[in-house]
Amino acid sequence: MNLNLKYFASVREALGKSDERLTTTAATVAQVRDELIARGGTYAQVLALGKAVRVAHNHVMCEPETLVAEGDEVAFFPPVTGG
Repeated sequence: MNLNLKYFASVREALGKSDERLTTTAATVAQVRDELIARGGTYAQVLALGKAVRVAHNHVMCEPETLVAEGDEVAFFPPVTGG
């Protein structure tokens, strides 16, 4: 299946891109993140488990066990605060 990935703020800056299309067999948001971490390099550093990274699925904040489907958007970004 194909997913649309979006990267924001410091995640985007570290990876050097704001989006990409991922062909994957992942079933959950956590598996998508694991697949990206397995790429190594900057992906592993920025998205490592334990790092403060938020994830949204189709524009809604989600949990790691959220299911993904063809054409979904998964976005990664650091925690943000308002003021």
